[in-house]
Amino acid sequence: MVWEYKTVKLRVKGFWGGTLDQLRLDGMMNELGREGWELAAALPATESYGRTRDVVVIFKRPKAG
Repeated sequence: MVWEYKTVKLRVKGFWGGTLDQLRLDGMMNELGREGWELAAALPATESYGRTRDVVVIFKRPKAG
C-alpha cells in the first residue's frame, strides 16, 4: 500500500508553552478524519530549556490512484 502524509504544526499558547487549543485540534482532526486522514503521530517541538512551542501532528491515508 502507498501512503500520503499531511503534517500540521499547531502553536501552543502561554509564556512557557504547554497550552494547546483543544477545541481547534478536535475540529481539525474531525475534519481531516472525514477526508480519510488517520492520525499517525503527534509530538512536541521544543525550544530552549524543554519549552514546547509547537505540536507537530502527522496524518496519513492511502494514496489514491
